[in-house]
Amino acid sequence: MLQNKIIEVSAGVLQRPDGSFLLAQRPADKIWAGYWEFPGGKIEPGETARAALVRELREELGIRVETAYPWLTRVFTYPHATVRLNFFRVTAWTGELHPHEGQQFSWQHPGKVIVEPILPANFPILRALELPALYAISNAAELGVEPFLARLQASLEGGLRLVQLREKSLSGDVLRELALRAVELAHAHGASVLLNGDVALAQEVGADGVQLTSTQLAELAERPAVNWCAASCHNADELRQAEALGCDFALLSPVLPTQSHPGAPHLGWGNFAAIAAGSSIPVYALGGLKYDDMLTAWRRGAHGIALLRQAWVS
Repeated sequence: MLQNKIIEVSAGVLQRPDGSFLLAQRPADKIWAGYWEFPGGKIEPGETARAALVRELREELGIRVETAYPWLTRVFTYPHATVRLNFFRVTAWTGELHPHEGQQFSWQHPGKVIVEPILPANFPILRALELPALYAISNAAELGVEPFLARLQASLEGGLRLVQLREKSLSGDVLRELALRAVELAHAHGASVLLNGDVALAQEVGADGVQLTSTQLAELAERPAVNWCAASCHNADELRQAEALGCDFALLSPVLPTQSHPGAPHLGWGNFAAIAAGSSIPVYALGGLKYDDMLTAWRRGAHGIALLRQAWVS
């Protein structure tokens, strides 16, 4: 019976404005000594996950958490125990970091972690940290191909790092040419491009992955062989399916009323938060949003926001 008990843990991903994050090395007197992990600890009986985070980071690092956003929840089974890790992104704190338990600290950068060994449960978290907060969805059919590419260039120069090419009304040849040019532009700026629904075209043009439609999500039995695989979800069942398929992240929509579907039902922030809570993969909020909604999305458990028309406002 004890082997089946899940130990509840809160963990903090401390992030600085430059995107770097903190890893801590487990002390010599603990199991998995010397392994690197995100700081945190067990949730005590009657304690909320956030309260445990605040307490653990005060005890372990000597800091006071000011701003922490709920993020991912991962269950991992070690030989000695099964743990449910409740991750928070911590973006503001007071006090100087101090190793109260004698451990070492190291600031690392997404996609460029140089310390090792890493505690196994944290590998998916390191992967998720490579995703930016903004996910821009193309609008070439409405803007025109050339104007869209010009705005894409400007956005990439301004720091955009993740784009979905979603152009259902463009003919095959036009879409292929647009995809080739968009991928070339994005890669020149260190950005990634996912194609909506077309795995074969994504592989042909050298795109970085695919955005599965909800129909594809329901039909597929295994994850496509791409670097990044995302899924379009509209409810809790679809999000669970995306997790089971091994998707890297999901879009959850529509959060608010949209220009393209006026009067259609939407989730609202309360339902979005309820569905996203406990997700093991990053979730982007989509539908009727603007740049100013980023903080609201973070407070509701989103990794970030996805924008369509608002992404290309000049």
